[in-house]
Amino acid sequence: MTTLEALQSGQLAASQRLQLAAGLTTFPPEILQLADTLEILDLTHNRLHTLPDEVADFKQLKILFLSHNEFEVFPAVLGQCPQLRMIGFKANRIKVVSEQALPSSLRWLILTDNYLAQLPDDLDRCPQLQKLMLAGNQLRSLPESLSACQNLELIRIAANQLAELPTWLFTLPRLAWLAYASNPWCQSPAIALPNLPSIPWTDLTLVEQLGEGASGITWKAVWQQPQEAIAVAVKLFKGGVTSDGLPSDEMQAGLAAGGHPQVVQVVGKLRDHPEQTAGLVFALIPPDYQILGNPPDFDSCTRDTYPPDTAFALPLVQAIARTIAAATYHLHQQGILHGDLYAHNILVNSAGSGLLGDFGAASFYDPADLHLSQQLQRLEVRAFGCLLEDLLDRCPATDSTAAELTRLRDIQHACLQPIPAHRPLLADLCSLL
Repeated sequence: MTTLEALQSGQLAASQRLQLAAGLTTFPPEILQLADTLEILDLTHNRLHTLPDEVADFKQLKILFLSHNEFEVFPAVLGQCPQLRMIGFKANRIKVVSEQALPSSLRWLILTDNYLAQLPDDLDRCPQLQKLMLAGNQLRSLPESLSACQNLELIRIAANQLAELPTWLFTLPRLAWLAYASNPWCQSPAIALPNLPSIPWTDLTLVEQLGEGASGITWKAVWQQPQEAIAVAVKLFKGGVTSDGLPSDEMQAGLAAGGHPQVVQVVGKLRDHPEQTAGLVFALIPPDYQILGNPPDFDSCTRDTYPPDTAFALPLVQAIARTIAAATYHLHQQGILHGDLYAHNILVNSAGSGLLGDFGAASFYDPADLHLSQQLQRLEVRAFGCLLEDLLDRCPATDSTAAELTRLRDIQHACLQPIPAHRPLLADLCSLL
């Protein structure tokens, strides 16, 4: 029995969660019978374009996914859902979000890959907003009302038509993760990209899939060279708009970011793929490296998650902090804002040597523009402070480590200063660490 049949037969009565992808063109009225209990509703991958007014009766609804549908107007009825905190409308056709359409309880809004030219002027109605995904639209400006969203921590505005970054963006006390590439004002890389070899597809043999993200799939592969065969990693990009921006920007940033032992190394660019798929070839990361943390979940929203029993010894915390600060400082010297400085984008070994990767949210800036570059860098310093807080929160204290933990907490607090201008830059952090 399909989920739709089970819903229509009444077998899903009192459900708290419903996921339904069945080519729907209209909202099934049976869902309305779950108004008293439903907390998560996922209608991704249908053909819906409207919601009934009765959705306002969903008093328990917290999370709503309507990505990959056919909405042209953001449903105003959602503004009446009292507990709705996460809304996803990726890859629709939305041109209009009217005032009063966003619920005041909203924490996480996904409008990636739509046709928005402007946002409503009443975003100050959403004081709890933490995460705002707007990549791949036609925005020419951001409403000043967004400056009242003092809890905003992550914003994706890449691949729009923004003429500039608004100055108030740099006054937000909690903003730490920003992606803005492929807007008219953006700089091209200020450094010459390395002259890496173009590696023919026919010289590569895929062995096994290593992982998959929003922008592409990474494979372990063998690169056959004239004298030897080398184990490498190959990332094949999916194309189109991701939650962070455009894969072409990720490729450019990955190429420009090389040359540091704590940054995942690109060794070549893929060519002659039979389907013209773009790709990069990376040095294969040794098997003793593991992902440091897991991505945020629905509850944590902007903060990484860790298994309940996770613990980091103090020497490990010190080593991770040092190596990732050094990697981030290297990027800032190249005029690269990583934009996604998170534990889930870091690999570490047992000695605490960190490798920073995943440049899907990276953006370029001109390091010679000291005012702008320092403003951007101090946003990323807050992201580093969040990472350091995660590590220290999971570092057991003893009498012998108390003094050093206090010193590291002082560094963490400096990174998290609510006034961005009071935060240190990465050069200072590297010295302190």
